[in-house]
Amino acid sequence: MSSQAVNHRATDKIWTKDFVLVCLANFFIFLGFQMTLPTLPLFIKELGGSDQMIGIIIGIFTFSALLFRPYAGHALESKGRKFVYMIGLAVFVISVGSYAFIVGIGLLVVMRIVQGAGWGLSTTATSTIATDIIPMKRRGEGLGYFGLSGNLALAFGPALGLTLVGVISFTSLFLICAGLGLVAFLLSMTIHYKKVEESPDKAVTIKFDIFEKSAIQPSILLFFITVTFGGIASFLPLYAAQEHIDGIELYFLVYAAFLMISRTFAGKIYDNKGHLYVFLPGALCIFIAMLLLSWLPNMMVMLVAAAIYGLGFGSVQPALQAWAVDKSPNNRKGMANATFFSFFDLGVGIGAMTFGQLASLSGYGAIYVTAAGSVLIAMLFYVYLILKSGIRNHL
Repeated sequence: MSSQAVNHRATDKIWTKDFVLVCLANFFIFLGFQMTLPTLPLFIKELGGSDQMIGIIIGIFTFSALLFRPYAGHALESKGRKFVYMIGLAVFVISVGSYAFIVGIGLLVVMRIVQGAGWGLSTTATSTIATDIIPMKRRGEGLGYFGLSGNLALAFGPALGLTLVGVISFTSLFLICAGLGLVAFLLSMTIHYKKVEESPDKAVTIKFDIFEKSAIQPSILLFFITVTFGGIASFLPLYAAQEHIDGIELYFLVYAAFLMISRTFAGKIYDNKGHLYVFLPGALCIFIAMLLLSWLPNMMVMLVAAAIYGLGFGSVQPALQAWAVDKSPNNRKGMANATFFSFFDLGVGIGAMTFGQLASLSGYGAIYVTAAGSVLIAMLFYVYLILKSGIRNHL
C-alpha cells in the first residue's frame, strides 16, 4: 500500500481522540438535559401550573436558545469554538442547578430562559466542533455516530429521570442533572479545537446576518419535523397517565434504541446516495408514529409508535444536518449549524406552545393529529424542492 493511500485512510478516520471526547461531553450534557425533559412538566404541575403553562415554559426555553444561536454562530468563527462551548456549558450547569431551589413558577420561567441561552450556545458549538473533526467525505456517517452520543443519553435520560423522581426529590434530581453538565464541562477542557479561520470577506460588514442562506431549505424541513418533538417531550407522559397506560419509561427506551439503530445506516446512505433516499422514508415513519399516538389504545401501540418514530427521526435529522453543513462555505460552518438548530428550536417551541393550547381545548390526542399534519407539510415541501431542482440531480 502506498504512503499516499495510508495518508488518505488516516485523514478519513472518524474515531479520533478528539471525536471520542466531544461525543462523551455531548453524552453527559444531553443526559442531564434528557432527565429534565419528561420530569419538568411534572414539576410544573407540582408547582400548580396548567397545561398552557407547561407549553409556555417548554416553549420559552427553545425560543431563548433560538435567540442565542445566531450569536453563537458568529462567535464560533470570531472568538473560537472553545470559548462558546465552555460558556454555554457553564450557563447550562448553573441554570439547571438553580431549579433545585425554585419554589415558584415565575422564577422557573426566568431560569428556563437562562438555560435556553446556555443550550443554544453549547449545542451549536458542539455540532460545529464535531463537523470540524469529521472528515468531509464521511460527514453524514460521522454526524450519525456523533448523534449516537445524544441518542444514548436519550435512551437512559428520560427513563432514569422518571424513575428517580419517584424515589428522590426534585431538588436532588436537578442537582444530579447539573452535576452531569459539570462532567461535560470538564471533558470539554481536554479537546483540541480548530483555530478560527480568517474570512476572505471580513472587510465587508453584514448588518443583518442571523442565518446561513445555504442551510435554509433543510432547516425549514427540520422545522416541520421537530414540531412533533414538542408534542412528545411536553405532553406524552401526561397523555399516557390520562389514558391509564403504563410504561412511559419504556417509550423513551424503545425510541432511543431505534434511533440508534437508524443512525448506524442512515448516514452512510446519505453519503453514498444523498438525501433523496433518506428523507421521505424517514418522514413517512414519523407521520405514521404520530397517527398511532393520536389513537393510543394501549402500551403496545405506544411502543410501536416509539420504534417507528425513532427510525424516522434518527434517519432524517443527521441527513438534514449534513445537507445544511455541506452546502455552506468553510468559514460559515458554525453559522450553518446555528441556522439548522435555530429551526430545530423554533419547531419544538412552536409545537410545545401550540399544543399546550390545543390540549386544553381538544385533548391530548388532537396534538398528534396536528403533528402528523406538520410532517405531511414537510414531505410535500421536500417533493416541491426536488421537482424544482430536477429529480435527476438527486439520483
